[in-house]
Amino acid sequence: MTLALHVPKGLSARVPAEQRGPGRDRDSVRLLVTRGTDVTHHVFRELPRLLRAGDLLVVNTSPTLAAAVDGRLGHARVVVHFSTRGDDGRWAVELREPDGRGTTRARAGGPAGAEVRLAGGVRLVLEEALGGSGRLWWARVSGGTVLGLLREHGRPIRYSYTERDQPLSAYQTVFALPSADGAGSAEMPSAARPFTARLVAELVSRGVQFAPVTLHTGVASAEAHEPPYPERFAVPEASARLINAARAGDGRVVAVGTTAVRAVESASGSDGVVRAREGWTDLVVTPARGVRVVDGLLTGLHEPEASHLLMLEAVAGRVAIERSYEEALRGRYLWHEFGDVHLVLPAENAHRAHCLSNLE
Repeated sequence: MTLALHVPKGLSARVPAEQRGPGRDRDSVRLLVTRGTDVTHHVFRELPRLLRAGDLLVVNTSPTLAAAVDGRLGHARVVVHFSTRGDDGRWAVELREPDGRGTTRARAGGPAGAEVRLAGGVRLVLEEALGGSGRLWWARVSGGTVLGLLREHGRPIRYSYTERDQPLSAYQTVFALPSADGAGSAEMPSAARPFTARLVAELVSRGVQFAPVTLHTGVASAEAHEPPYPERFAVPEASARLINAARAGDGRVVAVGTTAVRAVESASGSDGVVRAREGWTDLVVTPARGVRVVDGLLTGLHEPEASHLLMLEAVAGRVAIERSYEEALRGRYLWHEFGDVHLVLPAENAHRAHCLSNLE
């Protein structure tokens, strides 16, 4: 799905919401709400009034890594984006050209055998291209560990639409949990960024539940709209039970972010039952495949050519998404990871029909 829309550069969120003025916090961002083809406008802190007791929010607990590191390829300066760690110890990486305003230009990797020199005597050797674009490469590191390198010399990945570098804390969500093996996401699972501890407590007090899952997301890249690459995920048994119970009752299962959708849908069978599962997923949610589990989705605003729009269409339908994005542009909503968010809920009559079918 692509949208025949142009997003002006002025609608890119350049700094986090809490830096845009006194008295603002993460939950100060705006919230576009779509129910069927009806669209309404809110502030994110109103979310507890838009959900109801029995609803279930599926949240991604993956922490964000400081995944960008400076290096040299021959005599050229490069920035390495560490995307995904493979089971064989290699990393999928992307090489980009620094320009002082974030790393805006991807450069072709390779050839195989090319060596990138990194801080602390660490060496990165490109071994083979990942996918057909040549943007990402599998690479092997020597002279140190990647996680140690990122701790000592890494910084969060950022692109030129942002105003300046931010501390890693600005890229962590309230749901982020340290992984036992140090794994995490190359880029923030940003749909959850507007949540604050105060807002989570209010949601719980109103009877909204949370089901944690994990999906470590790789690099997205500003100018590349390819389908997502395989990513590591885990859906624990307790969360599977919560999701299945919500589906059996009258609660709505709302995924917080496209990463949460990918994890949950990867753990569901053709019967729509979610089972505890972990490993790698190459699932791409499209209208043809549809969704088996989620009733709704909380997500950021995506570029008109982004592959994530196929997932939104699978959840809400093309007409609803087109109308929502027209309203977002008309209302001058802000795009990207520090921007405003979009809550997609089923039309009330559609959800009632779903609940009745579960009772039959």
